[in-house]
Amino acid sequence: MLEFAKFFSILYSKSEHMIKILFPPEWFPQSAVQLTWPHVGTDWADLIDEVTPCFITIAKSILERENLIIVCADADAVRLQLGDIDESRLCLYELPSNDTWARDHGAVSVFVDDVPTIYDFTFNAWGMKFPANLDNQLTFSLYGEQAFNPEVEYINQMPFVLEGGSLESDGEGTLLTTAECLLSVNRNDYLSEEEIESILMEKFGLKRVLWLRHGYLAGDDTDSHIDTLARFCDAHTIAYVAPGEEEDEHTEELRMMEQELHAFRTLEGEPYRLIELPMADAVYHNEERLPATYANFLILNGAVLVPFYDSPKDELARQKLQQAFPDREIIGINCLALLRQHGSLHCLTMQFPRDFVQEEYI
Repeated sequence: MLEFAKFFSILYSKSEHMIKILFPPEWFPQSAVQLTWPHVGTDWADLIDEVTPCFITIAKSILERENLIIVCADADAVRLQLGDIDESRLCLYELPSNDTWARDHGAVSVFVDDVPTIYDFTFNAWGMKFPANLDNQLTFSLYGEQAFNPEVEYINQMPFVLEGGSLESDGEGTLLTTAECLLSVNRNDYLSEEEIESILMEKFGLKRVLWLRHGYLAGDDTDSHIDTLARFCDAHTIAYVAPGEEEDEHTEELRMMEQELHAFRTLEGEPYRLIELPMADAVYHNEERLPATYANFLILNGAVLVPFYDSPKDELARQKLQQAFPDREIIGINCLALLRQHGSLHCLTMQFPRDFVQEEYI
């Protein structure tokens, strides 16, 4: 077991037992990443041939560095699509799913008194916008299928509605999130902001919550998930979508979000190091603007996967993230196809820290 002391916050339960809870940041050493594979029963039905190559590229990039858990309808079909790979790191589970956004229907990982623990929150498809009855069962099903190490604990956190894409942890007790999402009337409307913050503080062992109240992307179904707008790169660095051209519809909201980020302070009372990511060029389908964003990157062991959109700005985004992650390889993956269902790379994935999944090959 790794030494976690510097990451832990301390909570006092009603029984006065000190409970140490770590909500690990994404750059914490990982054992695996989950993907939920597209099939004809999902909204990808008419786009399977277009989107599958993107899933394959993401999957192979993960497999080069850590274990990969794939939830799928047909394991043999996925093996055939992946081709000649080292399957020692690949774990396939045939389970029914509504869709493919593992970031939001996947388990959220914490350490409770050093014990690896998965939280299973209610997933209601971003405020009951789409069917989610099957996706909402996946975490419990994976636990029942022994997808995780035997010592991993499962905690049912329902009926609280929460999605992984709405959470950014610095690993030291700070959570970065958006009011637009967490205070949505179709999620936990029976709770006040103060009550929601209190629940987050308790469940994740937090010292504070930083709320962004501005910023959005046209075409976004998530009500402004934080992982589309601003991301912790380390405990003192935030990469964010910077305002673009004056005539762009997002500019004013992003400018106000930028001001909020400049006003935030680290736990030591210092300004954050802020790294500006370019506002992605506009992408349209059937005259609808799609939510292209470079903030939807995935941190892996030794690498960062960045969504590219076949744009000259792709290289600028790579350079900016190399500044944020100087010791990691920055890998661009064309994610234009993913935008057709209003998401991108990070939205498809959910990482599990070290000790959560068998790690012999890492």
